[in-house]
Amino acid sequence: MNDDIASRPAMVMDADAFEQLVVDELDRLPDDMVEGLDNVVFVVEDRPDDGSLDLLGLYDGWALTERDRYGVGELPDRIIVYRESHLAACADEDELRDEIHTTLVHEIAHFYGIDDDRLHELGWA
Repeated sequence: MNDDIASRPAMVMDADAFEQLVVDELDRLPDDMVEGLDNVVFVVEDRPDDGSLDLLGLYDGWALTERDRYGVGELPDRIIVYRESHLAACADEDELRDEIHTTLVHEIAHFYGIDDDRLHELGWA
């Protein structure tokens, strides 16, 4: 995190309101991006396991490009959005919505097998 972000106070928003923003941003994504999401759940957690605020989201599962190792009856893959990380990184609700949107696109891209290098080329990382 850069010094400007670390020095300003974090936004305050309860878990329910934040989850609603995530749902709203999911609804705004293009249909062709979300229709292919098979056996994926979206989860909001306060922070990553290490307690840091550096990670905004995480794709936890097998990318489509690796699904040959994926079996029937597997637990769903998860796309995790970290609430406190987003609140610490954003100054207002408009910026928060934009960052949630970018995080969702980024993590969905990982589901489709797009790596961070390609995401950087596309401007999503």
